[in-house]
Amino acid sequence: MRQVPHYLIIGNGRISRHFQHYFSQLKLSYCVWHRSFSPKRLKQALKSATHVLILTSDHAIEDFVKKYLQDSSCLLIHFSGSVITSHAFGAHPLMTFNHDKYDLSLYQSIPFIVDHDAPDFSELLPGLQNPHVRLHTSLKEKYHALCVLSGNFSCLLWQKLFSSFENELQIPADIAQLYLVQQTKNLLSHWPSALTGPLARKDQKTINTNLNALVNDPFYGVYQSFVTCYEKILSEEKYEYI
Repeated sequence: MRQVPHYLIIGNGRISRHFQHYFSQLKLSYCVWHRSFSPKRLKQALKSATHVLILTSDHAIEDFVKKYLQDSSCLLIHFSGSVITSHAFGAHPLMTFNHDKYDLSLYQSIPFIVDHDAPDFSELLPGLQNPHVRLHTSLKEKYHALCVLSGNFSCLLWQKLFSSFENELQIPADIAQLYLVQQTKNLLSHWPSALTGPLARKDQKTINTNLNALVNDPFYGVYQSFVTCYEKILSEEKYEYI
């Protein structure tokens, strides 16, 4: 008979709180330990655990395993998208987590990117039915860099637009919401053709005007780097833009 899983969640940061909420909705058995608790309490929690989710900061994962979990018979899993370690299996939830909790249907749709040498998903994270794919660990660093480029850095660009609209141009930030929504829809509908504007048109005059407007702005270098990057992409003919 398959063992009923009991999860021990290490950490109490944002992703930990999200998965506590997710597990509660699924009625999965779990307990939580974080650094404000004693090591004795951790040892006690490990006695009943079958799976340990190490949801600490990336740099702390390996040291935590070596310090506290070396002798544990539990299956050890971390959720980092970039950490590669022989001490725990990686299963990265490809999602951004804010302060608000999500609906169960959203949690269940989150895809996991799983280390190529990890156990079957049903054994790795029993009780979860999330979509999942395997990725060779040799490709994890590139995978995570791409996630940061697209998700985190694009967030900075939109924050810049909203902030500048309100503080420099004195127009409401929410007036740009439809622009953001439609750009996202275009990417989801057909990402190769989603790029518009002066770069796509090769409109150097407008590009120069834009750069001149940003001369004293920290984002001048960002704009220029995108121009340089796009020119390199075209020269190498890696993508076809319609």
